[in-house]
Amino acid sequence: MGVSPLSEPVLKVENLRKEFGGLVAVKDVSFEVGPGEFIGLIGPNGCGKSTTFNCISGLLDQTAGNIEIFGKDASNMRPDQIQNLGFTRTFQHTRLWRQMTVIENLLVPPRDQFKPNPFASILQLSSSAEEERLARAYDVLEQLEVPHMAHNLASELSGGQSKLVDIGRSMMGDPKLLLLDEPVAGVAGPLAMKIFNNLRKIVDETGISVLIIEHNMDFILRQGVDKIVVMNEGEILMVGTPDEVRSNREVIEAYLGASGDEPGGEEE
Repeated sequence: MGVSPLSEPVLKVENLRKEFGGLVAVKDVSFEVGPGEFIGLIGPNGCGKSTTFNCISGLLDQTAGNIEIFGKDASNMRPDQIQNLGFTRTFQHTRLWRQMTVIENLLVPPRDQFKPNPFASILQLSSSAEEERLARAYDVLEQLEVPHMAHNLASELSGGQSKLVDIGRSMMGDPKLLLLDEPVAGVAGPLAMKIFNNLRKIVDETGISVLIIEHNMDFILRQGVDKIVVMNEGEILMVGTPDEVRSNREVIEAYLGASGDEPGGEEE
């Protein structure tokens, strides 16, 4: 697992700062994601995790700092320009097209589906390229172990199943860097474990990099991530392996102050 320290990072965040009026939500945050790394970004509610994600993905303009994606300065890029670099993200609340089937949801995101002439694109809906996209969609569902849901309407899915489809949809753009915002929030334990196991498998088999927000420290420490970035009150508290995070007193105090639950303990 993990990546050679000599490899160039696919994501480099340097001194990222985001202010909302007089409120400093993110304070000089710096960290890196290497190729083929599975990294957790954790911290108590309100610590700046989602704001950091939104700055990286171009949804928010940072107040200061630099963001590099695949060696390119993405600090002032639009979200679509960042996406074209090979970047995809999901949101905490899924946004599936509810009156479309699962497979139809997966067929929307792939890049370069349309020619400059839209009529030519319509005439080639049954082309080999379309067949390849369909095969790719079924492969993604196989990777996520949910091929049986292909023809279910998105409106028929449970919350956990919707999260899986959202991840599958994000993979259809063949990302090299995938940011996931709390993909197991509100998901029952066994399915949450399945989602993480599938993500670990996808990282190992495809070499993509995954940065994942998770609020539940106790849960993510068990999930086989390579490294964890811990935030608290808008700042980086530490970056380390799950074992290093588990034994760090500052991290424990930050979580005790936020939730009163001892991190690393058994779940109820």
